[in-house]
Amino acid sequence: MTSSTITLYRPVGPEELKLIAYSGWRRFPPRLPDQPIFYPVCNEAYARQIARDWNVPASGAGHVLRFAVDEGYGSRFPRQIVGGAEHEELWVPAEDLEEFNDHIIGKIELIASYGREG
Repeated sequence: MTSSTITLYRPVGPEELKLIAYSGWRRFPPRLPDQPIFYPVCNEAYARQIARDWNVPASGAGHVLRFAVDEGYGSRFPRQIVGGAEHEELWVPAEDLEEFNDHIIGKIELIASYGREG
């Protein structure tokens, strides 16, 4: 029996991208002490907006990742609207990130890059 999945997106800068690649494209790195929430976004357009408008100015490059999470697990986390209706995020407490990583189905995919390579 195949379980359903939720497709999520994650905008990242060059340093986070390196850590994800180092994991074999299977895991997101732990959050920093001042980052209590891991927030993948629920649509590609919003992820591209963050990568272009925030990551490029902050670090010279922005990347968009796509990945799937087991729906039964992923639906445990609240969805938050943080602007317009298209600005929807899944809020995962930092202390749950390792378990969240265990529920990623397949590999994390790089689907877009902006700016220069970091």
